[in-house]
Amino acid sequence: MMFPFVADLAAEGIAVAVTCAVLGLSRASYYRWRLRPVTDAEITEAYRANALFTAHARDPEFGYRLLADQAREVGEAMADRTAWRITSANRWFSVFGKKRRRGARRPGPAVHDDLCTVTDADGRVRHRFSATAANRLWLTDITEHPTKEGKLYCCAIKDVFSGRIVGYAIDSHMHADLAVRALDNAVAIRAGAGEVTGCVVHSDRGSQFRSGDYLT
Repeated sequence: MMFPFVADLAAEGIAVAVTCAVLGLSRASYYRWRLRPVTDAEITEAYRANALFTAHARDPEFGYRLLADQAREVGEAMADRTAWRITSANRWFSVFGKKRRRGARRPGPAVHDDLCTVTDADGRVRHRFSATAANRLWLTDITEHPTKEGKLYCCAIKDVFSGRIVGYAIDSHMHADLAVRALDNAVAIRAGAGEVTGCVVHSDRGSQFRSGDYLT
């Protein structure tokens, strides 16, 4: 909102017409604002909405609670119910959390196929977690650990062939970037021990592993 800036310059003797022309603002809009300035509450609401929008654009899989967590991390404090009200009013819903109309296209990144399933001779489908060499199949998940200072979350990646943890990340939240950092850590460490191209990374269908940042 540039109108307070225009008002400050006007108080210093700079003509409103000149300032509006330089900034590309409408003088009529400025004078309407002078009759009804934006309140502090409206400014606070705008900053909160901007933080939620940024979080939603980055991780469209997240619901309002996780979006509120991300907004609070960048300094926009708000209750979960406030986040729900703002996201609902703007229709910023999780792409995985709302029912779709028949024939409607599902937005957001697609979920990868499950490459660890096999079909038995009797037609039963089951998982097979085995590998003939290192860096062929990794398993990953996020665990929660309570501490005296609050909860910590650890995303670990295990190589099926060696049974070793090849990468991990720890943080006070379980957002998508936690899974991304764990995967980046594993790739950086194991790239020196062999080729990681083509390695299958198996996880559950948690939103962290379905985020756009993780899939790319």
